[in-house]
Amino acid sequence: MHRTSGIVLHPTSLPGPYGIGDLGPGAYRFLDFLDASGQGLWQMLPLGPTGYGDSPYQCLSAFAGNPLLISPDLLAEDGWLDPSDLAGPTFPADHVAFGAVRRWKLDLLGRGHQHFLARAAAADRDAFGSFCREQAHWLDAYVLYAGLKSAHDQRPWTDWPTGLALRDPTALAAWGEAHAEWLERERFLQFQFARQWRRLRAYAHERGIRLVGDIPIFVAHDSSEVWSHPEWFQLDEQGLPTVVAGVPPDYFSATGQRWGNPLYRWDRLAEEDYGFWVDRLRHTLELVDLVRIDHFRGFEAYWEIPCDEQTAVRGR
Repeated sequence: MHRTSGIVLHPTSLPGPYGIGDLGPGAYRFLDFLDASGQGLWQMLPLGPTGYGDSPYQCLSAFAGNPLLISPDLLAEDGWLDPSDLAGPTFPADHVAFGAVRRWKLDLLGRGHQHFLARAAAADRDAFGSFCREQAHWLDAYVLYAGLKSAHDQRPWTDWPTGLALRDPTALAAWGEAHAEWLERERFLQFQFARQWRRLRAYAHERGIRLVGDIPIFVAHDSSEVWSHPEWFQLDEQGLPTVVAGVPPDYFSATGQRWGNPLYRWDRLAEEDYGFWVDRLRHTLELVDLVRIDHFRGFEAYWEIPCDEQTAVRGR
């Protein structure tokens, strides 16, 4: 590595007319700015879809991209939106009003999917089909999880009917068949995120700028991975954590930090040659050039807090 410098900026913070930064013109202007400033790195936070609280460190998936980062302008350039579709409400200029943005933008992206179904040429349909097959190892579980979460008012998966929460094959198959169009829309959104991201990364590389990604060592309990692979985590029979992650008391906090993420069953991950972590790192390195792990200390040792404790003081 040569000596270089860069800037940390999450794409959601980029300026633009749609209430949230995205992968469209604002991102390209930022890369031009980095290039003109002699910067070689653009570091960002995790890029996944966010849940309650909209924290990128509590994503609904370790693999999926956040649909709110999809650029309406680029969808219009590709023919999946009409110029008239882009007219929307006036959003705050100084912060992201996630609730209002999510309602408007997901409706807009749904229209994009309908236009794709009506207008896509054979090459576009083939590219979409190839993407779905190549990413099936995470995509199929994610779209089903996201669909079920939406159908249950965004409640965590442990609040769903038992058959769906605990992945009864008959219940899942019936629900998926009844909501096939919705699941296909979710696949389309991930396809568009991936396409727009590849274009942006290529533009960065043309200017000698490398992208720095971020992988939180722990995943959110309310996530596709914990729902679809409870055997990887320390959960009870209802899917609730028995112990949670955090850090012990120190000079920063007298009661420590109780993060609340479920802890891994490292013995079960080892039985699968740590396939989840291998896939996760490989997938992230398909998006970025360098990876920061938050926090790497957790690979060497971690603080285990009983789930009924309100602080991180009592742990091991």
